[in-house]
Amino acid sequence: MSHTNKLKIFNDPIYGFITIPNEFIFDLVQHPYFQRLRRVSQMGLSYLVYPGAHHTRFHHALGAMHLMQKAVEVLRFKGVALSKDEETALYCAILLHDIGHGPFSHALEQSIVENLHHEALSLLFMNRLNVEFEGKLSLAIQIFKGDYHRKFMLQLISSQLDMDRMDYLKRDSFYSGVAEGNINSDRLIQMLNVVNDELVLEEKAIYSIEKFLMARRLMYWQAYLHKTSLVAELMLIRVFKRAKELLQKGTDLSCSKPLKFFLQNRIEYSDFNNDTLDQFAQLDDFDIISAIKVWQHESDFILSSLSRMLLHRDLLKIKVSNDKFEKESLTTLKQQLVSIYPISLAETDYFIFKGKIKTLGYNKAIEPIKIVKKDRKVEDVVVASDQLNSKAFSKPVTKFYSCFPKVLTESSK
Repeated sequence: MSHTNKLKIFNDPIYGFITIPNEFIFDLVQHPYFQRLRRVSQMGLSYLVYPGAHHTRFHHALGAMHLMQKAVEVLRFKGVALSKDEETALYCAILLHDIGHGPFSHALEQSIVENLHHEALSLLFMNRLNVEFEGKLSLAIQIFKGDYHRKFMLQLISSQLDMDRMDYLKRDSFYSGVAEGNINSDRLIQMLNVVNDELVLEEKAIYSIEKFLMARRLMYWQAYLHKTSLVAELMLIRVFKRAKELLQKGTDLSCSKPLKFFLQNRIEYSDFNNDTLDQFAQLDDFDIISAIKVWQHESDFILSSLSRMLLHRDLLKIKVSNDKFEKESLTTLKQQLVSIYPISLAETDYFIFKGKIKTLGYNKAIEPIKIVKKDRKVEDVVVASDQLNSKAFSKPVTKFYSCFPKVLTESSK
């Protein structure tokens, strides 16, 4: 199918007009693999807390590419040599970095395909597209894998201050309404440079970096790990665990063909071929919602109850604490639940469970954010910053949660 004008523009609520830089990028955006991202939500089930958080991976990928265009422009202005091929490869790599995300993004990452992260699936998609586009993605794949000799290019795509994070913080903050996540991506990009093949930021960007890292930390606790979206995602995982269990026991469940394929078969990385990838490429949020709408009427109490609770936002009760929850307290709740729900003691694990969540504001252990000073000396942002050198900021924060049906809190009154 030929298009007369491939240099399209998108109207984005955050950046204004986003331009497609060349015809090849347009062809990638038009590809069904990429168009699928219009039907994959960026923030999973966060819309159950923040009603505006209905934006998609499609939005985010285009936004990240737009920021990469700005970064290329800034670096070239500062004398960093970038060939046309390298420029296009950077746009391709950032555009496709999330193409491997499944329905509801991170929520079902380990439920549909086991022991496989979306980055590995993104690479499978990129390799497949590379065959289709006769090798035009080879350099982008090299950069994405970290095999290209110019190290800073990977840092623009994947590091502690990359175009991916710069877009998702600003975008997720905008759509959720969590103002604490808003960052000054324009200033951060204007401060970018390359020294000894490493991505650095000029010293005067220090306060913008501090704001960026603080915004990320706040977004995790206020949005991504908000207790209500957390319990909803944990329930969604259990819906799929139960569906798999029933299908593998021979119960026939109605759902789309590609979804049934992944529920009936234990698919891991080694099982992926072109057919498996095509099956995955047909999955999006609509398969999941459609299945849950049907499953709420199933005769299995566990599957129907969890499905109905998710659809009606009548979720499990979740308690979050800085201290671990004792196993004994959950055992007591499980014994109570057996007398209320028509389930066995073993099956109470679907409704009563505990776990932990952990996040880190800034990880000193991996590749640090580097600052270039006026004397051209390069140092870790933690050393250069008054705020970030406190141990509190780079120390992991761990919280513990326990979940159980509201009927138990009501029956204990």
